[in-house]
Amino acid sequence: MKWKFWQKETDGNKKKKTKTREWVDAIVFAVVAATIIRVFFIEAYTIPSGSMERSLLIGDFLFVSKVNYGARIPMTPVAFPFAHHTMPITGTKAYWDGVQWQYRRLPGLSEIKRNDIVVFNLPVGDTVALENQETSYYTLLRQSDWKAVNSQYTITSRPVDKRENIIKRCIGISGDVVSMKNGVVSINGKQELLKNTGQMPYKIETKTTDINFDVFKDLGFRIGEMQQVNANTYVANGTEEMAQKLRKLDFIKSAELFVKPPSVNDGDLFPLDTNRKWNVDNFGPVKIPAKGWTVKIDSNTMPLYYRAIRTYEGNKVEQRNNVWYINDKVATSYTFKMNYYWMMGDNRHNSIDSRYWGFLPEDHVVGKALFIWMSWDSTASLLNKIRWGRLLRGIH
Repeated sequence: MKWKFWQKETDGNKKKKTKTREWVDAIVFAVVAATIIRVFFIEAYTIPSGSMERSLLIGDFLFVSKVNYGARIPMTPVAFPFAHHTMPITGTKAYWDGVQWQYRRLPGLSEIKRNDIVVFNLPVGDTVALENQETSYYTLLRQSDWKAVNSQYTITSRPVDKRENIIKRCIGISGDVVSMKNGVVSINGKQELLKNTGQMPYKIETKTTDINFDVFKDLGFRIGEMQQVNANTYVANGTEEMAQKLRKLDFIKSAELFVKPPSVNDGDLFPLDTNRKWNVDNFGPVKIPAKGWTVKIDSNTMPLYYRAIRTYEGNKVEQRNNVWYINDKVATSYTFKMNYYWMMGDNRHNSIDSRYWGFLPEDHVVGKALFIWMSWDSTASLLNKIRWGRLLRGIH
């Protein structure tokens, strides 16, 4: 009886929560729960560019799984909820880099496989010119010089997990040897033809100038993006399947891949080595570093692996009198601490990918693209903005 009296008296002394307090508690709980889900399980992502067409379109809204490859423990834990690297209104940093944790990842369901579509932090996004984020800081330096770029723009550095998120297809995994010849990728010496989900430019020659362009549209070509070379020649992005159908038409003379010859040097491609005359359709071979793999250090390999050894794996690297030093010790070889990957866009001639910035380190991997939950065409009429056929569509 005494215990019941005491319990009744205590219950009566409890203060009832106000409506404001109830709302605050609910909001805090929702933010914490949503943050945990976003960090460790699944996150929404929007396709911002056409680099993955025809697989993914601008305006596709995806869900990205953190579970498949294992959730990455936040490396910059003090951050504003739901903001990535910049506050939406003020434009200031959405994180505090005064606390930095080492890279760790929870166990995942699988490793990254070839042809997986992966969301990751842009490796060359470590340094950014805030007023011109469309162009890589390192590209700006090559176009001008350090003094001019740093006086013209506000330059900031970003931790690994706060670098820009982008999405590409994994072409090669750690240990693979990747190359490309006349627009066709080879992995470990075996050609990997572009699937119908990707596209390349085709040079189309017609027998007449009197053309019904609706035929091209019906086959999937975008009329507005077709470039006319002369009266009977056009260049258009498409798939090999589309080109095969085109060749069967009586007014088509030819439809062949339109790629750069090996003799053309693009100049601004990885690894920015003057001895390698590579372009977007012809490069390599390049061996992708794997954890535990040891590379011989010399003038041939260092242009390829310098940034990985120095920037991604955190070593002091310098050359003195033609001798390489790592952490102030003479180095003739180096053993990698992480796995790396080679990423490329399905829209091969409209993608800034590993051909430009090199290897993707494993600590930059965010997650695997699962499915499209919404697709919005901002260029269409109001009644046709939702692409109904793409809703809840899996990604392959």
